[in-house]
Amino acid sequence: MRPGPLARMLEERGQSAVYFAEHTHIPASRESPYPGGESLPTKYWHCYDLFVALTAAAEATSSLRIGSGVCLVIERDPIVTAKEVASIDHLSGGRFEFGVGAGWNREEMRHHGTDPKQRMAVLRERVEAMQAIWTEEEASYAGRFVTFDRILSYPKPAQRPYPPVLVGGDGPTVLDRVLTFGDAWFPNYSGDAIFGRVAELRNRAERPVEVQMISTPADPAVLERMHEAGVKRANHWLPSGSRSTVERALEQWEAAIADFNGE
Repeated sequence: MRPGPLARMLEERGQSAVYFAEHTHIPASRESPYPGGESLPTKYWHCYDLFVALTAAAEATSSLRIGSGVCLVIERDPIVTAKEVASIDHLSGGRFEFGVGAGWNREEMRHHGTDPKQRMAVLRERVEAMQAIWTEEEASYAGRFVTFDRILSYPKPAQRPYPPVLVGGDGPTVLDRVLTFGDAWFPNYSGDAIFGRVAELRNRAERPVEVQMISTPADPAVLERMHEAGVKRANHWLPSGSRSTVERALEQWEAAIADFNGE
């Protein structure tokens, strides 16, 4: 399914959000191990550009939240990406959610000029630089990896001060990043152990910080556990394929939601 028809179908069926993943390419060398197993699915390199897909989804809907799950900021120019995020948010009437991450494919990072050893510092600076662009009339930023002085960039995002920044990842230092520059944590569901880290985040945060989860299985018991932990949104992967293929998977997800709601 194309992004526009997919988003329209999700909105019509009462889903609250759709997120699109990002990979500019997959290096043919395949040195980096795929976290999901031995074989990398072809969808990782058979995909539309993230912001093209988001634009199509925004234009096809009126209330559905649209977002990146996640945008590989370390592979992007922050000034250009800030413009794209602000444009999507402005054109959609403030419906964008900005999931960000560093990714897992080290060769892919290197192709974009990012040293994998420095990727987390690059991620922080580029997000902070974009936040400055969204909130300052004449934005400046001075860091080790990002530096610019007094730039004008419009439109500003429709949401104030900017679209929520959802920090992806589940590594040992991810909560530090969430608390430094994020509005929410956006990890993959990885079993009950994840809820201990949710509790840790709540204990450490001195401001409201939301939690959303990716890779949620179609299991009402898992949805109940997320609800108890205060997770704002559970996100379920849909397969790449025809409308009938997507609808079959969506029906299983809807059935789990109905069971969780006692319907």
